[in-house]
Amino acid sequence: MIIKNYWTFKQHFITTTTSLLSGETNCFFKENSAQKKDLTAMSKNMAEKLAETNLAHVAVEKIQKMLRLFKKKHGEIVMQKTSIRFFEDVPVRAVWDEESSKWWFCAADIAEALTKSNNPRVYWATVKRRNGELFANCKQLKLRARDGKFYNTDVVDEQGLNTVIALIPSKKSEVFARWMKNMETSLDEKSKQKAYELFESGFVDNIEVGTAKGLQQIHGYIFGGLYDFAGQIRTLNIAKGGFAFAPALYLDGALAHIEKMPESTLEDIVKKYVEMNVAHPFMEGNGRSTRIWLDLILKKNLKKCVDWSLIDKKDYLAAMRESVSDPTKIYGLIKNALTDDIYNREIIMKGIDYSYYYETEE
Repeated sequence: MIIKNYWTFKQHFITTTTSLLSGETNCFFKENSAQKKDLTAMSKNMAEKLAETNLAHVAVEKIQKMLRLFKKKHGEIVMQKTSIRFFEDVPVRAVWDEESSKWWFCAADIAEALTKSNNPRVYWATVKRRNGELFANCKQLKLRARDGKFYNTDVVDEQGLNTVIALIPSKKSEVFARWMKNMETSLDEKSKQKAYELFESGFVDNIEVGTAKGLQQIHGYIFGGLYDFAGQIRTLNIAKGGFAFAPALYLDGALAHIEKMPESTLEDIVKKYVEMNVAHPFMEGNGRSTRIWLDLILKKNLKKCVDWSLIDKKDYLAAMRESVSDPTKIYGLIKNALTDDIYNREIIMKGIDYSYYYETEE
């Protein structure tokens, strides 16, 4: 987004601040509830006043103060980016923690997977009480329980996982440790296989091209059964590397605007792709889904697609970061990697491999 003048800045500031104040707490309230409306109204009012004073720097302090009061009254904000994997039919829940930027795994679920205990919470509590070192290896995050409510739950990261496995006697320890170690890889590999199937099955021909619904169809297909939010537009605000994507409060409007953007030229299509990246409509898996979405638009309108193997990972990531203010570099990378060999299976499958490679950590 390029801020061209003060009025635009002011409107953007109000929108962003309103979302910051209210968007992250909406998960507490039912849709259209009085509490939710009151919070949104109060947030917008504060944002407007901040913008009018032209003292944007005080926003952070006021926002933090308001959130502290809100948390004191309602409890900590619930993190809803979760994953559930099954070890021999035992669900092992994981939750993403933005502060530490990593996945944390439910300790009681691990205990159940290793022991098949009928009361894993009590079993875990006993193990933790008898082994003081576990207090340093686990923390509490909110996880959804079987009754549908969120509770503070003991969780461990990959390092703490090894300690837990070592302290719980089980014949399945080694098997479980290997399974957990490959968990994220397995999730990625399964998603990639589903991306292959999207094309191999011919389902890709049924996808709406250039629309938000079409992007949801892609996301739902390649992440279905892997993420509980597959194909669902997010309702929470997200950020990456210090950059805040489109506020959830205004996401529907942003997507409607993007759908109407022209697709006549390569320049038009790249701009549309960049805007969809800024929107980032899903909690996870945006890049992998949107690159497929981009290729479908190119095929329909220009009879071309991207040979992603021609675009260096570091160059692509750097260009995408820069595209928020200047899409020139990503436009150049895509232009130079275009091919009219749009039915070549090798190019399609290799493109998926490279698309997933872009998402791997260094």
